[in-house]
Amino acid sequence: MSSAALVVIDVQESFRQRPIWAYTSNPDLVGQVDRLVRAARRRGDLVVWVLHAEPGSGGVFDPVHGHVRLLDGLAPVDGEPTLVKTSHNAFTTTNLQQRLTSAGVGDVTVCGIRTEQCVETTARLGSDLGYRMTFVTDATATFPIPHRDLPADATLAEVLADPRTLSTDEIVARTEYALAGRFATVRTVDEVTAVVPVDGVTAVVPADGVTGTVPVDGAAGAVPVGLRG
Repeated sequence: MSSAALVVIDVQESFRQRPIWAYTSNPDLVGQVDRLVRAARRRGDLVVWVLHAEPGSGGVFDPVHGHVRLLDGLAPVDGEPTLVKTSHNAFTTTNLQQRLTSAGVGDVTVCGIRTEQCVETTARLGSDLGYRMTFVTDATATFPIPHRDLPADATLAEVLADPRTLSTDEIVARTEYALAGRFATVRTVDEVTAVVPVDGVTAVVPADGVTGTVPVDGAAGAVPVGLRG
């Protein structure tokens, strides 16, 4: 096991049950997260899955409805814990920190839903706890945010029509500005998955999925921050 971990946050069916899912910032979220997971496994990094639950709420995050589960296409393998949180960040209401400490993890990469909410909050708290955080923006997703003065019972159509609604592009940009240089290193899926050490060589895996190899001590052998072997 390496000293790095990938934490996948709230990539769950609950969000897909909401009408606003049609306006997600990242329709290919599952595919992007899967790329990160596969690369992390090849490195020998710890992969931790986190789900959000609101027991007794009656909503889509209430476990009684069966939506507190990973989206189709994603699944843990043996040895990968699945934690259930009730807070915005992945630390406060789980034993995530204990697990990371026990595994000797110092570098933590985060991805998931929502970009500016649970994923960003986890990155901020992880940084304050002393972890070297990597935030993979294109393996996160979010949705338009209504203005604070819009009535709570506003329809989705009203939210989308309101010029004050914050677009997903604006959300993503603001999140990156807030995190970069303060709480996390902001990287792309391509950057994080570009170099994967395997059996004494470094497998270079470009976006097209064609794999080549170079010696581990070659120039291409540098492992991106947050996923060091």
